[in-house]
Amino acid sequence: MWQVYLKELTELMRDRKTLIFVILLPIFIFPVIFGVMGLVLSSTTAKAMQEQHKYVIVNGEQAPEFAETLFYHKNFKRVESALTAPEDLIAAIRAGEFAVAVVIPDDFQAKQNAVEQSQWQLIYNQSSQLDFMSRYFNELLENYTGQLQRQSLSALGVDPVKLTAILKPVSVQKVDTADKRENIGEKFGALIAYILIPLCLLGASYPAIDMGAGEKERGTLETLLICPVSRSAIVLGKFLTVLTTGLAGALITVASFGIWGAVIGSFAGFAVVQEAMGAIATVELLLIFLMIVPTSAIFASLLLAISIYAKTFKEAQNYMSPLSILMFVPLAAAMMPGVELTTKTAMIPVMNVALAIKELIKGTADGSMIALIFGATVALAAALIAFCVHWFQQEKVLFR
Repeated sequence: MWQVYLKELTELMRDRKTLIFVILLPIFIFPVIFGVMGLVLSSTTAKAMQEQHKYVIVNGEQAPEFAETLFYHKNFKRVESALTAPEDLIAAIRAGEFAVAVVIPDDFQAKQNAVEQSQWQLIYNQSSQLDFMSRYFNELLENYTGQLQRQSLSALGVDPVKLTAILKPVSVQKVDTADKRENIGEKFGALIAYILIPLCLLGASYPAIDMGAGEKERGTLETLLICPVSRSAIVLGKFLTVLTTGLAGALITVASFGIWGAVIGSFAGFAVVQEAMGAIATVELLLIFLMIVPTSAIFASLLLAISIYAKTFKEAQNYMSPLSILMFVPLAAAMMPGVELTTKTAMIPVMNVALAIKELIKGTADGSMIALIFGATVALAAALIAFCVHWFQQEKVLFR
C-alpha cells in the first residue's frame, strides 16, 4: 500500500496540473481573486458614497428649512423641473433627467399647524444594492422632523427639553456578554468552514480523476493490476494519495489566507479581528484539522469511486459535478441564522463539521458534541472507504 502511495504521490508531483491545483492556486490565485474582489467592492462603495445625485423638490416652499438643508448637502444637486405629478417624475427619472424627486404635499404647512401627520414621497430607482441615497435622505428627514417635534411641543406648552423622555420614556442599554472572539466567530466561523471544506474537495478532485479514469485512458491500470500487490493495497494507496492532496490544498490555502490576511490587516488596521483570531488556542486549531481529516476522507473515497467507475476523464468530471453541488447544500444550511449545533444537526454530514468549526472558532465548543461529530464522520468515512475498496475489486466496474 505504501509503495503504491509513494508511487502515485511521486507521479502527481511531476504533473504540472497537480502543482497548479494543489499549490499555485491556493498560494497566489485564490488570495489575488478575493483581494481584487475586496478592492472592487471597496472602490465601488467609496464611489457610491461620493456620488452627487441630481434631485427635484416639489412644493419646497412648504418646508423651507428642509429644502435649504437638502440644497447644501454635498451628495445632492438641485435641478429645476416643472413636473409635479408622480407618474411624470417617474418617467423623467427613468429617462435620466435627474436621479431623485422629493414630493412634499401642498397642504403640509396647514397640516403642521393643525398637528396632523403628512406623507411625503421619495421617488428614485431602488434597484441599487448600495442605496446610500435613501440613507442620506432619512438622516436629513430625521433631523428635520426632530425640529418640527420641538416646535409642535413648544406650541402645545410642552417643554422641548423633555422631548426625549416624552417620546421614549424607557431607554434600554444592551450589555453584551459575548467577547470579541465569540462575536467574530458567530459571524465568520461558518464562512471559514464554507471556504475550507470545498477546498478539500477541490484539492482531491483532479488527482482522483487522474488515478482512476486517467489511468484507464492511458492504459496503465492493467499494468498496475498485474503487479504482485493486492487490489486492496492498490486502492488504499490511491485513496491516501487523494486524501493527501485534498488536505494539502486546504492547509496551504488556509495558511496563504492567514499570511496575506495578516499582511493586509497590519496595513488596514483590523486589530480587533487579529486580536480575536489570535485568541484561538493551538488545541482548537488541531481539533479543526482533525475535523477536516475524516471529511476529506469522505470526499476522497467518493471521488475515487466515481473515477474508478468512469470510462474517461471527461465522464468522471461530469459525474463529480453533482457531488460539488450537493456538498454546498449542508454548508449553506450551516450559515443560516438560527442554525445551532445540536444532537440532530451533529448527525448531518458536512453540516456537522461546518457547525463544529464555527463553535471551535467562537471558543464555545462542547467536547461531547465535538466527539460525537468526529465519531459520526469517521464512521461514515470508514464505510465509504470500504465501499471504494469493494468497488475497485469488481471486474465489471474496472473494465466497463
